[in-house]
Amino acid sequence: MEAEVDKDDGTFTNISLADDPDSGSVALYSTQDDEPLTMNCDIDGENQVEVEEKTRLINQVLELQHTLEDLSARVDAVKEENLKLKSENQVLGQYIENLMSASSVFQTTDTKGKRK
Repeated sequence: MEAEVDKDDGTFTNISLADDPDSGSVALYSTQDDEPLTMNCDIDGENQVEVEEKTRLINQVLELQHTLEDLSARVDAVKEENLKLKSENQVLGQYIENLMSASSVFQTTDTKGKRK
């Protein structure tokens, strides 16, 4: 199986699915519109079922690749948000510590020292 990759965006533009070059030609063409791939076929009926199955599987793989890209982008966004929230929590924790140390209500008392 041969494939040509478009250098601009890495998508497949032509894939030969025919196992036997004498049995006919099959070409797979992709578009950027996320439309299902279509096949141009001039082969016999027995190979037609095989070609349709290959086309279905290729479409399914492409759909799963798009889903994986979307999930990866979401993971990256969540990681970034997590780092931002951790930083904000550190700032708030330091602010609360400063307020507590400045307030007499939260000062620690040494009861043993006062009794003596």
